[in-house]
Amino acid sequence: MNDNKKIKVIAFYLPQFHPTPNNDIWWGKGFTEWTNACKARPLFRGHYQPHIPADLGFYDLRLLESRLAQANMAKEYGIDGFCYYHYWFDEGRQELELPFQEVLNSGTPNFPFMLCWANESWYSKFWNNDSTVSKKLLVEQKYEDENENINHFIHLLKAFKDPRHLTIDGKPMFMIYRPLDFPNVNKFIMLWQSLAKKNGLPGIYFIGQTIDIEKDYDPIISFGFDAVNSVRHYDVIRNRPAINKIFTRIKRFLFPSPLKKDYGKVFSSFIGEREKENNVIPTILPNWDHTPRSGKGGYVLVNSTPHFFAKHIEQVFRTLIHKKNKIAFIKSWNEWGEGNYMEPDLKFGRGYLEELKRIKDEFTCE
Repeated sequence: MNDNKKIKVIAFYLPQFHPTPNNDIWWGKGFTEWTNACKARPLFRGHYQPHIPADLGFYDLRLLESRLAQANMAKEYGIDGFCYYHYWFDEGRQELELPFQEVLNSGTPNFPFMLCWANESWYSKFWNNDSTVSKKLLVEQKYEDENENINHFIHLLKAFKDPRHLTIDGKPMFMIYRPLDFPNVNKFIMLWQSLAKKNGLPGIYFIGQTIDIEKDYDPIISFGFDAVNSVRHYDVIRNRPAINKIFTRIKRFLFPSPLKKDYGKVFSSFIGEREKENNVIPTILPNWDHTPRSGKGGYVLVNSTPHFFAKHIEQVFRTLIHKKNKIAFIKSWNEWGEGNYMEPDLKFGRGYLEELKRIKDEFTCE
């Protein structure tokens, strides 16, 4: 990861595509994210649903063949690594850990990786038509004492020392999904930095993610994070006059329908001045459609195409060309239930992947 002349693209990776005992209890026998994706239906005229996978099919992440096919495809089209979502609650409890543990223990695929601790409680959620949410707690995210934080580090040490692990200045990259929800996160960071050095690493490169970079940048950096990952897909909803928000909520209550924004008109808002700063890592967003999970209470980017996606990539890459670490995240490789994925589907095939490779190659040649 130290070739600073080249742009590096890391794709978030959801390990939800295999059955687990708890998902069987909570959602029904055999539940995976394909269950949500396949049950989706169009909710307005021109709504592209359901999204059906093409080349890779309805894969099962318990299978080595599935994980290999994903990595080979990602590498072919210019993705430099996967950022696996990691779920650690309390007393060593994990969820969805099997795919990454198989990658780590088997040494296959030989494809770079890092982890993002998705530090939030799990709920059974029901989205109301006015976009409010009713929810029931399934697993609570807890932040335990120092011993538990040490156990968490020890559990991940094998991954941190794996030669495939993505690093910056030799430090394994590690993201925290909700850094400001973490009490005493500064003490956690100091502890892990100390443990890393005691175990032969130069440290950990901590990244905090936010959907509100303007508000959260200063506190995240002040807590000891090395960088901030900015994800702006909700800016087009949040940055509206209050009267418009009230009108929209009333309208959705009377005439239930997802909130829609035209991708071609709003993708330029996914990048701002902050993303030009050296310690801010931008996010590339191919699409967004949360309705497989949230129904009429969801948010949809309509009219996303490889053509508009290419313009978005160019915009992101231009924020990187003068940085020391030319890194961008893609949200995501395989979030089919949220409509943001790079894997081929029946509508666009490999179109999004082809545009990523084409533009990345162009920037490499500049």
